[in-house]
Amino acid sequence: MLKDIVSASRSFRRFDNGVAIPMRDLEELVELARLCPSSANRQPLRFILCNAPAENEAVFACLKWAAYLKDWDGPAPSERPTAYVIVVNTARDWEMARIDLGIMAQTMLLGAVEKGFGGCMLGAIDRDRLRAHLGLAQELEISLVLALGKPVEEVQVVDMPADGSVRYWRDETGRHFVPKRSVGELILEKREG
Repeated sequence: MLKDIVSASRSFRRFDNGVAIPMRDLEELVELARLCPSSANRQPLRFILCNAPAENEAVFACLKWAAYLKDWDGPAPSERPTAYVIVVNTARDWEMARIDLGIMAQTMLLGAVEKGFGGCMLGAIDRDRLRAHLGLAQELEISLVLALGKPVEEVQVVDMPADGSVRYWRDETGRHFVPKRSVGELILEKREG
C-alpha cells in the first residue's frame, strides 16, 4: 500500500556502506521521475547518478548533514550513502521548476524504499565545490542531492511536543525521532457536503 511506503520513507542519514546500489536501480528511479507531472510540461530537471566509491566521497564532502543535531558531523565512513542522485535544474530562472523538484525527489525516494533502500534529500550543499568537481556549466543549478543507501538506523515518527518544537533528535541508543503535527492540526477547515 502507498501509506506503508510513505510511512517507511523517512530522512535516513546512516546507511550500510557495504550494500551497493546498482546503476540500474538509479536509472529506474530516474524513470519514475520522468513519469511525474511537470509544470507546463517543461521538464527542466536533469540527474547525475553516482555509485562509484571515489565519486561518492567527493559528493559527500560537499554536503552538510542534520542541522538540528549540532554535535553530529554526519555519517561515519561505514555509514555513508552508497549512491547519490544530483538534481540539476536547466531552467534556473523559472520558479515552477521548484514544484517539479519536490514531486520528482519524493517520487524517487518512494521508489528507493520500494527497492529496499532509503535516502535523504539534502539542500545544504557546497554548490560551488560540487559544481567544480562535476565540471558543470554555470547556467546549470544544483538544486538538490538525494543520498541513498540501505538504512541502518531506526527513524520513528512521534507526536509534536506540547511546546510545538519541530526539531528532530536522537536518544542515547541512536534512534532518531521526528515530531509530526496531527492530522487535526493540519486541516484548517472541513466543508462537507
